[in-house]
Parts: sequence; C-alpha cells; structure tokens
Amino acid sequence: MDTEPVPRGIDPSQAHPARRYNYWLGGKDNFAADRASAATVAEAFPTVHLSAIENRRFMQRAVTYLARDVGMRQFLDIGTGLPSAGNVHEIVQEIAPEARVVYVDNDPVVLVHARALLTGVRPDSLAYIDADLRDPDKIMNDPALLRTLDLDRPVTLLLVAILHFVTDEDGPYEIVRRLRERLAPGSHVVITHAARDHLTPERYAANVEANERSGVPFRLRSRAEFARFFEGLELLEPGITSVLDWRPDGARRRRPSVEDVSMWCGVARVP
Repeated sequence: MDTEPVPRGIDPSQAHPARRYNYWLGGKDNFAADRASAATVAEAFPTVHLSAIENRRFMQRAVTYLARDVGMRQFLDIGTGLPSAGNVHEIVQEIAPEARVVYVDNDPVVLVHARALLTGVRPDSLAYIDADLRDPDKIMNDPALLRTLDLDRPVTLLLVAILHFVTDEDGPYEIVRRLRERLAPGSHVVITHAARDHLTPERYAANVEANERSGVPFRLRSRAEFARFFEGLELLEPGITSVLDWRPDGARRRRPSVEDVSMWCGVARVP
C-alpha cells in the first residue's frame, strides 16, 4: 500500500491499530509504519497474529449467536477496523435482512473503505461514523447513528479488541459506562481484551516495553480488570473466558493454546 495514493488526513509514518490489525489478518491495507509496529510487538509476543485471527473468529460466533438465537437486530461496532470477509453486517443481515449496523472508527483509511462498503446497501440498514471511542457522547448522539438505530430498542454494542488501546488516563471504565447508559434493557455488550494473566512477569515486562516502542498506546489487563467492564450486567455462559472457549463451533481439530492467543472475552445482557 506504500506506493498507493495516501487518503487525505493520513500520516503514513504513524502506525494505527486498525491498519496494524489488518496486517495481522493478512490484509494489504497497511503502511510500512504499521508493519514495523506489528513487528515490534511480535518481538515480545510472537503469536500476536493468532490473537487477531481468533479474536475475529470469536466476534463472528458471537454476532451469529446474538442474531440467530437471541434475535438481536441492531448492532453498534466501535473500533470496527478495515472491512474484511465476515463483517458484522454480512453475518447478521444474512440471518435477518432487516438487521441494522453502525460501524465506528477513527482511521481515514477505514473511512475510505466504509464509503465504498455503503454503496448499494439499503441506506437505512448500514452507517459509518468517523469518531473516537474516547468521545462516547459524540458517537451516541451522531445523526447517522440515530437515523439507523432505535436506542429505545435493544442494541448489541461491540467493543472488540479496542479497549486495550485506551490507557487508564483516558478512563476506559467511564467510557464503557457512558455507552451502556444509552442502551435499552435487553441490549447486549460484547468485549474482547488482551490479557496479561497468561504472561510470566518477564514476558509481561517485555510486552509492555515492546508496546511502548511500537508507537501505539496499549494496556494489557488482568481478568479482574476486564471483569469490571461487565459490572451490573448479566454475563451469558460461559462467562469471562478465552476467545477460544466462548461457544466454540467444534469444527476444528487443532487450535492454538490459550496462552498463545492471550485474549479475554465476554458477552453480557443489559438488565
């Protein structure tokens, strides 16, 4: 992508989580800075690409379950990243064509792809908001969101592999609380987060140092810290677990270890 024209508003010398994630998933929408940042992280956590792959597989299982078995018809995906096979709207609208999805991200590359993605779909069924998770009020009051989703009815909020980019100084628990306050009873919250529990003290220190050098703020959290995001919600079985162990489909004979993936997940209902 380095030889391609750079969309307005992008600094290709600065790594971005969405493009780095795209690289780990095998995509081509990334710059040299994103690949260099990814390599820095991989120095301390060589299986990071497996985390990205298994995280996405979990997301696909979760939205399938919520659309098919729970009957959810509205989805808000914050930190959506670059489009790839098995996007939220593709999964849920195959199950229920009337389902509505709003994507949110703050990378101009994602915005370019999202505009192309919106072409040819029902205008009331899909929207994209260019916004930052650290401004939840802006997201929840955006006219495109309010045109697409009915906040008086249940919504599935997806915060998949994004909260570990919110440092403690930015108030991650307050951000989630403000988003949850706008959700109607019967809504669901889906969260994944990089785990520190599976790392030895030496590997944890190495990961912290590598993430600092990568140029992308990052905060590994323990299971107890992750559980705080679900306080006051009703966790669905199997509760807080590895992304590998949340309702696995059973079709795979081999899978990576929990330690190699090192990613917490949870799905909960708003009472």
